[in-house]
Amino acid sequence: MPNPPITLAGKTAIVTGGATLFGASVVGELIAAGAQVVVADIDEDGGTAVADRFDRAVFVHTDITSDESIEQCVAGAVARFGALDILVNLACSYGDDGADTDRATWLRTLDVNLVGAALFSGAARPELARTRGAIVNLSSISAKVAQTGRWTYPASKAAIAQLTRSMAMDYAADGIRVNAVSPGWTWSKIMDELSGGDRAHTDSVAAPFHLLSRVGDPAEVGRVIAFLASDAASFVTGAEWAVDGGYSALGPERAESAIPRLAPVPAS
Repeated sequence: MPNPPITLAGKTAIVTGGATLFGASVVGELIAAGAQVVVADIDEDGGTAVADRFDRAVFVHTDITSDESIEQCVAGAVARFGALDILVNLACSYGDDGADTDRATWLRTLDVNLVGAALFSGAARPELARTRGAIVNLSSISAKVAQTGRWTYPASKAAIAQLTRSMAMDYAADGIRVNAVSPGWTWSKIMDELSGGDRAHTDSVAAPFHLLSRVGDPAEVGRVIAFLASDAASFVTGAEWAVDGGYSALGPERAESAIPRLAPVPAS
């Protein structure tokens, strides 16, 4: 049996959170693989700008905390392109004050990151069943490790990983594959803002935590998403793919040699 190429030619995808720096790169990779893409986001200006960059992209204003808005997005994608083959649940809320996070922030984070993904997938399920399509969820390295001062984001991403397994189980009968990607530190709006746009400095901070000694590029994550959405991954479902530059392989010692640091400090 010949290996199918990694192509999305003729397929239609919805990318939630597609107006973000990260989302725009994912949109670009799906289009490069041949797909036509609906950029689903609450950011009207940003989403329109992303869609305008590509020949086969359209923007649909979408609030993933609204069932009506989700249903309209799915219906709009099918009306425009005739079918729906791929859903990428990328939209995310980063609100997190660790132990001091209030109830409103907890509920907002879970509503966007978890509930929105679950209900968007449910709304897309009938259309994806018709095309024997694929869903790719965005988990994170934060789902598996404790991180100082962060509670809500890691908890939501851990829940996404479990949701992916549950969804893969129940959607398999419809011929729908469901997987997740788990990025490491990836160049995004937040990193851009925190570093003042200094990519080199960001890489230097990330180096001890990643075997490849840098942050990832969102396009690198986008290419893995494109693979998981393609027929080349036809026997892959219920999986969580690390796209983390080796972050999850390191363990607590990071990419630094710990044993030499045990040597006594010379007396001054």
